[in-house]
Amino acid sequence: MELQSLRGALQRTRAFLGLAAIAFVAAPALAANAPAGTGDFGPPRGEPIHAVLTSPPLVPPPIHRNYPAHVIVELEVVEKTMQISEGVNYTFWTFGGTVPGSFIRVRQGDTVEFHLKNDPANKMAHNIDLHGVTGPGGGAASSFTAPGHESKFTFKALNEGIYVYHCATAPVGMHIANGMYGLILVEPPQGMPKVDHEYYVMQGDFYTGGKYREKGDQPFDMEKAIDERPTYVLFNGAEGALTGDKALKAKVGETVRLFVGNGGPNLVSSFHVIGAIFDEVRFEGGTNVQKNVQTTLIPAGGAAIAKFRTHVPGSYVMVDHSIFRAFNKGALAILKVEGQPDKSIYSGKELDSVYLGDRSRPNLEAVTKATESARQGTLTLQDQVKAGEALFTGTCSVCHQANGAGIPGVFPPLAKSDYLAADLPRTIGIPLRGLTGKVTVNGTQYDSVMPPMSQLNDDEVANILTFVLNSWGNPGGQVSADDVKKSRAQGAASTAAAAH
Repeated sequence: MELQSLRGALQRTRAFLGLAAIAFVAAPALAANAPAGTGDFGPPRGEPIHAVLTSPPLVPPPIHRNYPAHVIVELEVVEKTMQISEGVNYTFWTFGGTVPGSFIRVRQGDTVEFHLKNDPANKMAHNIDLHGVTGPGGGAASSFTAPGHESKFTFKALNEGIYVYHCATAPVGMHIANGMYGLILVEPPQGMPKVDHEYYVMQGDFYTGGKYREKGDQPFDMEKAIDERPTYVLFNGAEGALTGDKALKAKVGETVRLFVGNGGPNLVSSFHVIGAIFDEVRFEGGTNVQKNVQTTLIPAGGAAIAKFRTHVPGSYVMVDHSIFRAFNKGALAILKVEGQPDKSIYSGKELDSVYLGDRSRPNLEAVTKATESARQGTLTLQDQVKAGEALFTGTCSVCHQANGAGIPGVFPPLAKSDYLAADLPRTIGIPLRGLTGKVTVNGTQYDSVMPPMSQLNDDEVANILTFVLNSWGNPGGQVSADDVKKSRAQGAASTAAAAH
């Protein structure tokens, strides 16, 4: 045993010396081709270092080294089913068990020994293409890995910047669309300026067989992906991944650095933080800096570094400013800033429900519970009321008000409404098909427009209506998802008949 241990130690020493020798021989050529005053491309020094990898939205700590090192990165591919939205399950393919994958942080000039492991329980082979690698396929050609196997390759981190990595196994688009992407930061030798917070945010577009928020297990839809018609556009792999009690946090007067990537596979992101202006943006992950930026474009397979200082408290909403993606496909995150207000900068009041929708609440556990209860056949009236309240807050409360009073002369009240109670089938049809023209509610005439709430599925409409019927002095009652489904079908039949 002692002889085997000695042999093993000698083999590891030879391997390390071999890496050092390669780096030593290559260093003069690398240095000759490097931009003046950048990089440190000598051989790695010291003992090998195991890289600290973090799950989103966390970022590994800054590197405090003044020399290049031999850095070992170990990343495992895991295929797992997780929620993409409340009550919606999707089988993701992940680097490190999360979407996006683990954040990797190295220093320019480091020699990186990369280990890619494919969990034995997985069904697919995978590899990795790191955009920060100089070499064929960014490592993809050297990392094709079958389930239960491990691959290794080595690269020199030649260029500083923030880079995307992703799976490049055919069909490449499907692997990326299932969540196989992440970021690797190559720090400059002098490090990065100190900030109070660093966060990791990555956008992706997802293509499910069912429509947006359709409950149950949802498969990948290749036809939608080819046509570039995403069901979801998300930050960090799930609706609500960065909202409510999972929101990013900072205090007034602090500096925030966001490492923002776009895994795609198809869409370009118009990344914007509502109520903030980026002091600096390193656009496209490069070294050039743009200042005083409102919205920055991040291409699929690209990244940016955005830095800003917080000045007043409140909920700062991160969106893809292709705005339907934010409010109707899920591309929405929150930075919650706490501290004392500064009236000289901003004197308005905060009203989360305007921008945050149903994400203004700490979480949507009541919606998840109602979905699970419906699946098990144990859904109660109280389950529906609680879920409906959570959904009403974001979908309806701005116009109809949190107390159901409406706005005099503009939006009719839902509280003690004789109009809703008089005809339940008509009431169910209103959120499905909208309502335009004159109506009389509690003796007062209103003439306004309510658009159809086509983004809501059957159980969401049923829960909202059940909440309304059992609130604010209304007579009670219960609407089922089947009731809504029947009304939706009748409306579609009527439309088809009218067309002929």
